[in-house]
Amino acid sequence: MTICPCCGFKFHGALSNGCKQCGARAVGEPLPRPAYELPSYGRALVLAATGSLVALVFLVQTIIAFVQHYSGSFGLWTWVAAGETASWRLKWTAIPVLFVVLYLGRKLYRSILVKPERFCGVNYARRGLLASATVAMLIALLIGITVPARLHQRQLAKEAGFRAQGYVIEEALTAYKIKYKTYPADIKDLLKRLPDPDGSLAAAINNLDSREYLPTADVATNEPPARSRRLVGAAIRKASLTSATDDTPSGGLSFTNYRLVLPGEDKITGTDDDWIVSDGMVLRLSDVAKGGVGRSVSAGALQP
Repeated sequence: MTICPCCGFKFHGALSNGCKQCGARAVGEPLPRPAYELPSYGRALVLAATGSLVALVFLVQTIIAFVQHYSGSFGLWTWVAAGETASWRLKWTAIPVLFVVLYLGRKLYRSILVKPERFCGVNYARRGLLASATVAMLIALLIGITVPARLHQRQLAKEAGFRAQGYVIEEALTAYKIKYKTYPADIKDLLKRLPDPDGSLAAAINNLDSREYLPTADVATNEPPARSRRLVGAAIRKASLTSATDDTPSGGLSFTNYRLVLPGEDKITGTDDDWIVSDGMVLRLSDVAKGGVGRSVSAGALQP
């Protein structure tokens, strides 16, 4: 294979016969190789520049995180926290790039070691490769030690979402109780009889199963009053003056307690990750003590 020095065309044959592309011909014998060739700094320079750039990027991101979350302290753990933040910010870009850099850098470094007469600067190449490897290990270490804390924070965020849903419903039930002197017989009645200007109540209730809401009534507070002699007309007048917004069921029954089951992360009720909303409290099912809730009976048990 012959390469024309004029146009770069590759062909089979001697250049003395002319290039098949441009027609150039050799005018003499090729020059002999020099007796002494200077070694190349190129590969060592690539490794040194790459390691310096990787370390500089990580250092700049750490300083930015430190300034953003500065708390008045320059202690070691403050810088460690800044390094953790920088590592999480760089995880999707730095880690893949570092794998490529380390793979190619290792091949370049080995080529320098194999042919020291052609390539020099092995010390600079070693330092550059070591800097890249150190930054890669440091990012992996800082991410690894924060994974448990991140998972814990994520779990707390999920629990806060369930608690927020439960407290929205609990607030609506309290408002309903104040307005109608009883808790609703159906959880969907909250949407029918209470205002919901921002839609938060609808978002909390729409996907719930009405069967998971259980209103209860205290027997002692719903016992019929003793009969007394009174005029029939007085009873008629009392009935006519009763508020039209009173939601008390017929027979004088008033729901005084409630229990609502919210599905957990699996979106299925009846599992251990369910949440219980009961009388102003929002608790996980696993945290609720087993047993009764006092002298209370369900609404279905009191129906004739």
